[in-house]
Amino acid sequence: MDDPTQRRERAFLIGIDSGKRARPLQQAKAAREAAANSSRKKNDAGDVSPELPFSAEDSIAELHELASSAGAEVVGQFLQRKEKPDPATLIGSGKLEEIAGAAASSQADLILFDHDLTPSQQRNIEKIVEARVIDRTQLILDIFARHARTREGQLQVELAQLEYMLPRLTGRGIEMSQLGGGIGTRGPGETQLETDRRKIYRRIRHVKEQLEKVRRIRQQQRQRRESAPIATVALVGYTNAGKSTLFNAMTNAGVLSSSKMFATLDPTLRSVTLPSKRKVLLSDTVGFIRNLPHALVTSFRATLEEVQRANLVLEVSDINNPHAREQHEQVEKVLAELEAQNKPRLQVRNKIDLLPPGARDALREDALAVNVSAAKGAGIDHLLEKIDSLIVEDSVKKLKLRVPQSEGKVLAMLEGEANILKRSYRSGFAYLEAELPESVARRVKEFIAK
Repeated sequence: MDDPTQRRERAFLIGIDSGKRARPLQQAKAAREAAANSSRKKNDAGDVSPELPFSAEDSIAELHELASSAGAEVVGQFLQRKEKPDPATLIGSGKLEEIAGAAASSQADLILFDHDLTPSQQRNIEKIVEARVIDRTQLILDIFARHARTREGQLQVELAQLEYMLPRLTGRGIEMSQLGGGIGTRGPGETQLETDRRKIYRRIRHVKEQLEKVRRIRQQQRQRRESAPIATVALVGYTNAGKSTLFNAMTNAGVLSSSKMFATLDPTLRSVTLPSKRKVLLSDTVGFIRNLPHALVTSFRATLEEVQRANLVLEVSDINNPHAREQHEQVEKVLAELEAQNKPRLQVRNKIDLLPPGARDALREDALAVNVSAAKGAGIDHLLEKIDSLIVEDSVKKLKLRVPQSEGKVLAMLEGEANILKRSYRSGFAYLEAELPESVARRVKEFIAK
């Protein structure tokens, strides 16, 4: 938990706009086209948020959210428009002098760049601004480190941080020619840099070994689960789309749900009973984001394997977000990296309670999309029905059963795990017509009426 008595670090944000600045007429034309596209989508698909291009201003606003999730207090920001990045300092030494003055007057503790910095750029910038400099990847890694609760999550974050840190020990990348063993590479003549490299490489090997053990245990658990006819449903989506709130609404699990980005890092599995009385395992996963660092996708592969193995993927989106299409594309990129882009999928458009009443009434659904409010519990029953219709594992059968009334345990089990359509009693027997999963039907096959 964060210490409320600890002073929040003061952050100054730097955004980069590398595209050409649109002229006023071009901006007006783009706005008209966005409005026209929004109108068409509203008529055709029931969408209500106008789809806007993701701008540099939007990107720095997202950085502001990330900084707040990391516990920082944002005291200022600057958006630099530059068509070609400066190889030494990204935005130019003259502009950095200006930023240094603004950051100093704001008493900023650190400068956050909405861009990845090379090791040499980071050092060059720190010399000019005389403050700690952090890029977007390092900020996301810090948030992950703050929110990881399980041993597995902590190991995954540490691995990503170590791999990020290694090339930043020098400006020459991760060449380890002096560390290959042999004469002259060992003993007291070793420099501090080489010692640091050795320590990091040793720690990386250790963390990878620990993660491999976790992965083997998870694989064994998964194999045991897969031996039973129970499907897995994975929640995915952009960070802060409301996945954990939806997970809680479907399972009553009490998982932490927060408006902070990446509130959920550690994988959570819970059983959910569908209307057909079939059970599925619901998996909550880490949220995705634009330019999610590759090191994180690699480090969290053990966790994200739940998505790879899922029988159905629920892609949760915030229906109010004007950048829903951009966020969907980012989700697609990560799913493609996980080789899970072709999984059966159901779109879950969340937060309908925040829409104006008229817009909410105009919403329409289709076979592969459902509208819900996870916070209010609206649409959850309908979502479970949709999932039920898409899951093929442990298929439902309609059977007639003749069960002796003395078989109290069997009758109680059927009450809990089957949908009883008709029932009657005569001559000491219960005559039932029921819809029940294949796994339940096998357990009562001796009572199937001939």
